[in-house]
Amino acid sequence: MRTAPGEPQVRFGEPAGRWVLLATVLGSGMAMLDATVVNVALDRIGQDLHADLAGLQWTLNGYTLTLAAFILVGGSLSDRLGRRRMFLAGTLWFTAASVLCGLAPNIEFLVAARALQGVGGALLTPGSLAIISASFAQQDRARAIGAWSGLGGVAGAIGPFLGGWLVDAWSWRLVFLVNVPLAVVVIAVTVRHVPESRDPDAAGRLDLPGTALGALGLAGLTYASIAAGSQGLTAATLGTGTAGVVALAGFVQVQRTSRAPLVPPSLFAVRQFTAANLVTFMVYAVLGSVFFLLVLDLQVVAGFTPLVSGTALLPVTVVMLVLSARSGALAQRIGPRLQMTLGPVIAAAGLVLTLRIGPSASYWRDVLPAVVVFAVGVTTLVAPLTSTVLAAAPSQHAGVASGVNNAVARAAGLLAVALLPTLAGLHGADYRSPVAFAAGFTVAVWICVGLLLTGAAVAAWGISNAGATASGPSR
Repeated sequence: MRTAPGEPQVRFGEPAGRWVLLATVLGSGMAMLDATVVNVALDRIGQDLHADLAGLQWTLNGYTLTLAAFILVGGSLSDRLGRRRMFLAGTLWFTAASVLCGLAPNIEFLVAARALQGVGGALLTPGSLAIISASFAQQDRARAIGAWSGLGGVAGAIGPFLGGWLVDAWSWRLVFLVNVPLAVVVIAVTVRHVPESRDPDAAGRLDLPGTALGALGLAGLTYASIAAGSQGLTAATLGTGTAGVVALAGFVQVQRTSRAPLVPPSLFAVRQFTAANLVTFMVYAVLGSVFFLLVLDLQVVAGFTPLVSGTALLPVTVVMLVLSARSGALAQRIGPRLQMTLGPVIAAAGLVLTLRIGPSASYWRDVLPAVVVFAVGVTTLVAPLTSTVLAAAPSQHAGVASGVNNAVARAAGLLAVALLPTLAGLHGADYRSPVAFAAGFTVAVWICVGLLLTGAAVAAWGISNAGATASGPSR
């Protein structure tokens, strides 16, 4: 089944639309789930596999690095070869790598398997959003994207709860093996109900130099950031970081001169697209940091079990499930600027409240208010943010635009998890010391608050309501 220009497209309230949403939400939700579900298992993984803080950072960043490095290729391939086809290929790859993660005998094997898992995530994630953009009728597209954002966000937010339950009840290995039955459902629904679509004008040649430079740049900066925390600013650390910056500069130059760039430079000529991606970078840097550090703080400082720590973040799931589709619909009526400006400010207030969490913290008094306020802020901005990115790009570049935005989000989380602990003074075995971790957590929270407020300022300056929910570009 194919969706071509001029053919009828699926509607939000029809069974066909529900099946498309189910497949895309479950598929991208798996990738998002594994970006957060592992956080609550880190303490047990560290104990079982005898890993230090750097090992735990690489357990997260091995996945995020390849996801961020290859997600643009995934978006480009989905436009060229078919969005459903690449979505299915990514799901199969992701599932096979998940099995390897669940069988890992040591931390090095686990990090390598996580890197393979990220490649699968890079193939399926941009395809899921591009499928929605290409399949739904224009008048239903913002609502569908809002539902995708909310339900996908629920998958990411439920990760700590699910991970805590699996770790406490059985083993951290089930955190990865649980992907297998989910993948079976995704594949069955996609094959039967999801229409194929592609960009008929997409170039046949892939930008391999750009792909290599982007991957090397992110890898260099990630390694340097993590190594700086455990080894200090050595010649090797500075050299690797410098090489990463040079590689990313080369990536930008290649995109400007390539005949078939991964990222068409014309996209960033659209102010709306550029501003939305800047906001994405700052917001997702905070999200990556919060889900990494807060779950550890609840265990190390407050003394919560993995299950209780995961349950403590369950309100994020509830708020996103209840309000995300409504947030997307509101943005479609009034425009995205107000929500994208207020959302980061509300989330920052929630982070400030997490500073009350200490050794004798009460869930009801100290944790719940902070988590709810943070969740309201995130829910306010996520759906309009995603819609704005896609609306700012031509519809034939839906896969590329989705890939760019996902790459920005993943790179932000990757660099934040790599760099923030070092900036906060955390290293080595500090995740086992309540006093040391509490001090570093406080510094990290204030850095995250600054990022969110900067994101709000960028949204107020760079986001326009005019044409923001259209399917074509908006300047």
